[in-house]
Amino acid sequence: MDVGLVTFLLFQVYKLLQGSVASKIFIGILFIYLFYQVVKAFEMELMSSILGEFMGVGVIAALILFQQEIRKFLLLIGKTTFFGTFVGKGYPWSKALGSQYSLKPIIDAAHALSNVKNGALIVLAKSSELKFYAETGDLLDANINKRLLISIFGKTSPLHDGAVIIANGRIKAARCILPVSDNSDLPAQFGLRHRSALGIAEITDAVVLIVSEETGQISLAHNGIIYHNLSNKELNERLRFFLFEEEPDPNMQVVVA
Repeated sequence: MDVGLVTFLLFQVYKLLQGSVASKIFIGILFIYLFYQVVKAFEMELMSSILGEFMGVGVIAALILFQQEIRKFLLLIGKTTFFGTFVGKGYPWSKALGSQYSLKPIIDAAHALSNVKNGALIVLAKSSELKFYAETGDLLDANINKRLLISIFGKTSPLHDGAVIIANGRIKAARCILPVSDNSDLPAQFGLRHRSALGIAEITDAVVLIVSEETGQISLAHNGIIYHNLSNKELNERLRFFLFEEEPDPNMQVVVA
């Protein structure tokens, strides 16, 4: 059981780091640790002493080298545990309360921005208000309004550069800075806006709406997956599924990145 649990834990850590530079560092540290155990088993005192000094500061070195990954891992645990789910109850994006909050202004604004190829990044918070990320931008605390969203992402607007965060049925902040995903499997066609959307979707349960400035295509990011180039019907059904748990049309086909 002990060996099985350690193997499972190492596999999960590797999955978390896979595709990033940190994965190579992790494999290197793991190799040194295994080599240290072999040296100890053969009672090679000098080599054991040298490697022992290195392993002695291994925890501190790991905290420095993997600070971003450790933070992501802890956020992931907090998001998926029962306690994290319990704490998140009471926010409006739920099946019980969903009907009180219309998605129409958000969808209409997205299509209006898409038609003129104005880039947009809209984060719909679920179990967390994302206060930390909201505080990186300009706090608004405004009603959800199509014209307001369009004006925020206008190319001449001082608030267009960054993300809008919507939480508790209100536009909390604009020009917010989001964590950027280091997923190496993301297609080259996706730029910084899509990487930022994926970054926040990897570590929280938020739903992120992206409008591409180059193509005008609309995408959604949720749980570390980007659903690309959505039609009006697909966008509406996916949003309602992710936010209100309403099942989408089983015949609907979307491109997943």
